[in-house]
Amino acid sequence: MPSAFTTTPVSSRSRTTPTPSRAHRHTSNAVRRREKHSRRSRAATAGLASVALSATLLATLVGSAPAAVAASLPSGAGMVLNAAIVSGAATPDGHGYWLVGGDGGVFAFGDAGYHGSTGALRLNSPIVGLTSTRDGQGYWEVAADGGIFAFGDAGFQGSVAGHPLGAPIVGMARTTDDNGYWLVGADGGVFAFGDAGYHGSAVGMSPASPIVGIAPTVDNRGYWEVAANGSVYAFGDARYDGNAPTSAPVVGITGQKGGYRVVSSDGGTFAFGGATYAGSLAGHPLNRPVVATSSASGGYLDVAADGGVFTFGPIGYYGSLGGSTVYIPPPPPPPAAAPVVDYGLSQYQINAWYKVNMCEEGGNWGVDGSVYAGGLGMSRANWNQFNTFGFTSNAAYASPLQQIRVAVAFASYYYGNPDWAPDQNGCGGGY
Repeated sequence: MPSAFTTTPVSSRSRTTPTPSRAHRHTSNAVRRREKHSRRSRAATAGLASVALSATLLATLVGSAPAAVAASLPSGAGMVLNAAIVSGAATPDGHGYWLVGGDGGVFAFGDAGYHGSTGALRLNSPIVGLTSTRDGQGYWEVAADGGIFAFGDAGFQGSVAGHPLGAPIVGMARTTDDNGYWLVGADGGVFAFGDAGYHGSAVGMSPASPIVGIAPTVDNRGYWEVAANGSVYAFGDARYDGNAPTSAPVVGITGQKGGYRVVSSDGGTFAFGGATYAGSLAGHPLNRPVVATSSASGGYLDVAADGGVFTFGPIGYYGSLGGSTVYIPPPPPPPAAAPVVDYGLSQYQINAWYKVNMCEEGGNWGVDGSVYAGGLGMSRANWNQFNTFGFTSNAAYASPLQQIRVAVAFASYYYGNPDWAPDQNGCGGGY
């Protein structure tokens, strides 16, 4: 199992411890009851984060978490996750956030409410993103096959699960009124649901680098797509303000104040247009790469694969899963060796008759002659007489040990000695 990791805080605002189907809607009471009783570790984390809220609210308002408070915040040290963290989202007021793993398990911090997850479900494809509703009272999870799972007050508007896709889904974004959302694939394909308008896509525009994220404009009349190499593609009323000159793969994009902000896996942040820049992790060592970013309340947070959380601007820090490890199942045991059936033969008998085979047939056990058959030069008459073991009626199709067992029966009858075998030097023909 991987060892735990720790990260030194890099700024006063960043801390880390160490057509559509409704088949994917999972907001029914039955699913919620199932979820409530099946993810105890995640519920415990959510509860611990809520307790920490009162202790950290004042620290949030002043812009940092004092060391004494930070020490009491939830941490992932010693925690083993079922799957790596793949995404996160800040609450609208900036006083909390959610993290989500590839298995759909949700971890809530600060004032982020826990509304359920897919952690207890068997998924067809891994979860790749989480998007909060505008009031923070619900969220959607999206899977790589385009399945949508809605929790809390998040409404289900459709999905592409079960439909052929040109590439896996890599992210989603909602409309400002929560009545629609977009899904984007790694090939740049865009799928619009509810009141989300379709304004074009980057299919074919980025053949050398996959699309990794989508962000809508404030009025929902456009959106940006970003590729792993930092290239940005604008559609509808989204304005193009430049590509991100990143040295590490880009992992996400968010829209803000008429512009957009791009984040790379090393934590580098690039703000364009009216988007706010409040710092980045570029140049700082990370235990695990950044995998997602989210904006709220004029700030933003970046999330690492081990659940480390880095906050910038007015978003408060309420703990993280930093330092956690991911469960790696042990390799399956090697298949059990098939039992060896020796038919009661001794090693001496086996060795002796193998020599006969080499002498008589040059190692070939499948000789199928008109008079003699098998690898020991035994006549068909003798095989029929001494094969009292239920073996095949043709010695040519019997295994070497089966043939030797019949030969031993022959030797016992004619020579009174089960260890007898023909002279290895003479090899004088069949018997």
